[in-house]
Amino acid sequence: MTKQTKTILVTLLAFTVYFIIDETYFKTLRTWFNGYVQQLGVSHILAYAVVGIPVLAGLWLLHGRGKIAESLGLSRSLIRGILFALLCTLPMFLGYAILFDFNSELSLNTFLISVIAAAFFEELYFRGFLFGQIYRYTGWGFLPSVLLGAVLFGLIHLSQGAGLGELTGIFLVTFLGGILYAWVFVEWNYNLWVPIFLHLFMNLAWAVFSAGDNALGGVYANVFRVITIAMIIVLTLIYNKRNNLKTEVNRRTVWMKKE
Repeated sequence: MTKQTKTILVTLLAFTVYFIIDETYFKTLRTWFNGYVQQLGVSHILAYAVVGIPVLAGLWLLHGRGKIAESLGLSRSLIRGILFALLCTLPMFLGYAILFDFNSELSLNTFLISVIAAAFFEELYFRGFLFGQIYRYTGWGFLPSVLLGAVLFGLIHLSQGAGLGELTGIFLVTFLGGILYAWVFVEWNYNLWVPIFLHLFMNLAWAVFSAGDNALGGVYANVFRVITIAMIIVLTLIYNKRNNLKTEVNRRTVWMKKE
């Protein structure tokens, strides 16, 4: 078995086991933890960490214990991830502060679950592991590597809506979001902190100012979200150009990587 084949098989198997455990036992685990912790948000984070054990096992098999953080992109600059994400999401915070009321019902549980846990664990499992391992360590190109994770990322958010139109909108928004986060992860030299904090700040702006009841949102909310997305793309390209860095995702890497 070649190293590339092993990487693909271990990654897909580990992620499948994680996904099944998450869909089947996550709520049970969270309830169990909450019986001891008595704090739903913290229990949610603990449950998210436990269901990810198959992912950790897969990384151990592929890279050994000492290289797990590096293979996920967690050894890169955290400060750079925070600053870039904060700059790009400023339009959302400023626009929503003008257009929408402050969400007085925002709770610690909502913050821990919808902002902290969603941003960190979704990027860790979907971008750092499922996408990152296949794209970084095999000959697969960007689109084949990102497609499965982006589809699943869209599907897990469908519980937020009802009706065909709303469900379709939620899926498209989160599906494309999954592709964007994967792209920015790659273009910032596999720094997972960049998509983590982009995801975190975008969710935070959405929650703090009640921009929408789900990931779809309304017209005005999406105007500022689109501005943020444009800034992410444009500033990333400018950064690469000024630092004489080649764009990682290009015609030679979009389908299969070519030497």
